[in-house]
Amino acid sequence: MEIIKSDFKKGIVNLRVATQDDLWYLSHLIEPGDLVKGKTTRKIKIGDAENAAVVRKPMTVKIEAETISLDETGSILRVNGKIKEGPHDAPLGSYQAVSLDVGTEFLLEKFHWLSFQKQKLLEASQKKYNYLFCIMDREEALLALTEKSGYKILVKLLGDVPKKARKTEIAKNFYQEIIKSLDVYNARHNPEYIILASPAFYKEDLMKEIDSGELKRKIVLATSSDVSEAALHEVTKSPELARILQNNRAREEELLVEELLKQIKKDNLAAYGFKQVKEAILAGAVETLLVTDELIHQKKLADEYSELDELMQQIDNLNGTIHVLSTEFDGGRKLKGLGGIAAILRYKMEWRK
Repeated sequence: MEIIKSDFKKGIVNLRVATQDDLWYLSHLIEPGDLVKGKTTRKIKIGDAENAAVVRKPMTVKIEAETISLDETGSILRVNGKIKEGPHDAPLGSYQAVSLDVGTEFLLEKFHWLSFQKQKLLEASQKKYNYLFCIMDREEALLALTEKSGYKILVKLLGDVPKKARKTEIAKNFYQEIIKSLDVYNARHNPEYIILASPAFYKEDLMKEIDSGELKRKIVLATSSDVSEAALHEVTKSPELARILQNNRAREEELLVEELLKQIKKDNLAAYGFKQVKEAILAGAVETLLVTDELIHQKKLADEYSELDELMQQIDNLNGTIHVLSTEFDGGRKLKGLGGIAAILRYKMEWRK
């Protein structure tokens, strides 16, 4: 996530979606009642009643969010709500959706930014995913590396156009050239993953030629329509990449819960359940707070969120850290079993009866 401009006193931030993972963060950050301003298209009738034509007109609108949904591939976040600002042919109060994907710039406005929401936004803006992309077939290959604002083309490789008699031999030679480049850029940039994509079966053929165990462990296979920069953009939005990002988040949250359980079982430097956690926060004993997104949602629905918000602000004032865990993942589900809220403590406490 790129924070273009922020004014938290006014509740406004201007953002740019840099990676697909940012959309997951935004799906948890944007709430009903927030204002979202961005570019969209709207069906407009042109001409008289008898000869009216319907066209999609590009426009910029500000909507009050009502529903926020991430599509199945994780590549588009749709925010739907009533128009609060817009051109004359977008009536105020009518419904409109603003779709966010990689590269989208938009404005997000909240009446009040909570401390954990600011932290989540900062976390997303500082997160760096280091992936090496290789889009290839038996005649050409394109290698690229992720950057904060997208990706950087590293090299374009061209093989000989295969003739029928020597097709297999030439393809194998070109595959070795690709593998050599992968080795070089893997050593230079040490990416977390190598996304290997191709039309048809070429990626599987290349995999058979790779001897390096380190390369094989990092490679994730994906599908592209061809070998081009457009295909690279297509792969950055692929479900394969979405699964990698989801697995990374799940593991990060699992490690937090593992540390919590260790403190519960071994050192007794933990509190869980709302009563214990509240007591620990009021005593200034909390170093790290873990809370599920589901508990926050439940508290808001029951109009009981203000107490939890005040407690989180106290942690923030004492330089503690707050992590909101998703109940979509194992870590969040385990935390839910402990009451949806728990804390790792700075020192042991004697609990009131």
